[in-house]
Amino acid sequence: MVETPNFNMKKALLCCALSAVFAACGSSAEQQVAASAAEVPVAAEERVPARLIHSEDVKTLAIGSQAPDFTLPGVDGKTYRLADFSSSKALAIIFTCNHCPTAQAYEDRMIQLAKDYQGKGVAVVAVSPNDPLAVRLDELGYSDMNDTFEEMQQRAKDKGYNFRYLYDGETQAMSAAYGPVATPHAFVFDKDRKLQYAGRLDASEKPGSANAEDLRRALDAVLAGKAAPEPTTKTFGCSVKWSGKREDNVKTEEKWAAEEATVALIDKEAIRKLVTAKSENLRLINVWATWCGPCVSEFPDFVDISRMYGGREFELITISADKPEKKDKVLKFLNDKNAAAATNYLFSEDDKYALIEAIDPDWQGALPYTILLKPSGEKVYAKQGTIDPHEMKKAIVEQLGRYY
Repeated sequence: MVETPNFNMKKALLCCALSAVFAACGSSAEQQVAASAAEVPVAAEERVPARLIHSEDVKTLAIGSQAPDFTLPGVDGKTYRLADFSSSKALAIIFTCNHCPTAQAYEDRMIQLAKDYQGKGVAVVAVSPNDPLAVRLDELGYSDMNDTFEEMQQRAKDKGYNFRYLYDGETQAMSAAYGPVATPHAFVFDKDRKLQYAGRLDASEKPGSANAEDLRRALDAVLAGKAAPEPTTKTFGCSVKWSGKREDNVKTEEKWAAEEATVALIDKEAIRKLVTAKSENLRLINVWATWCGPCVSEFPDFVDISRMYGGREFELITISADKPEKKDKVLKFLNDKNAAAATNYLFSEDDKYALIEAIDPDWQGALPYTILLKPSGEKVYAKQGTIDPHEMKKAIVEQLGRYY
């Protein structure tokens, strides 16, 4: 199989990072997690952390501890330090992220919490602790985005966040100092910035079933000058994606790269049945051709989408409009693009207008063409021309759901 440039880049980054770990093996554990956070985030694929951080190296901050300082970029373009919140009577730091279904289930509660405590002297700050290169594609099945800084900015805009949202995915130094175990994980500090509470927002993940009662009780106690009634709780959610998990990501991509794609011939009648028949899955159908430049350039986006949602009730179906005698060329292309996760077809007839009518009578004939079908066969998305990957993922996750 052919390794993609992105795959080779990730493998090179991992090798560089491991070399840095070995060079620093004489350093203390404290030194390994004390690297300063950069004020301007660098694209994830362009940087290598000074040291890889593993979950077993991180301990949750103890109650009564002083809040560790930090310097982190916010999605609003500003850089924030602990001292920037010194005027607040209480500080709530919530470690959360874009992709985790549990974190997404708590977004509206976080927005309401920030609104309710805005006039009470409470600063609510969200921090994304995850290294984007430590997140596998198949871990993104409940979201339309990863945890990069740019995608954090988009998520904050989409949801209308009314609190600061900071990025710690570049070095994870601040997160390693605080020690969240899952997203979301809340930490409440008093006016002297001593930790008074660490744990869950509430005991019920399902949206609408709770209102961050545990976190609110801790904040109310701190504002009243009292100890939190229950200083620590367990917290359910997605594990923090520490940079040490990058190796797992690389191994997964190696496994995918070794898989063989297949392609089968399909005629107009079989296509018509494919499109109209009921299914257990949400179906994304992309019609393309090896000679179509836009088709070729966007095809990797469909492969990523198939990896993201393939573990759910979802199926990517590709149909090549190449001539039937070009089957070997089509198969080579599919293998070059690591498209083994998709169900791939090649139209078996010369009449391309029959293909158009079989796929969708509303299609005017230009390639590429993409439709999204509900299990019932109802069309919920159609695009002639190249897709917007974020728009496409958003349409998919809106149908599949963002929560368990």
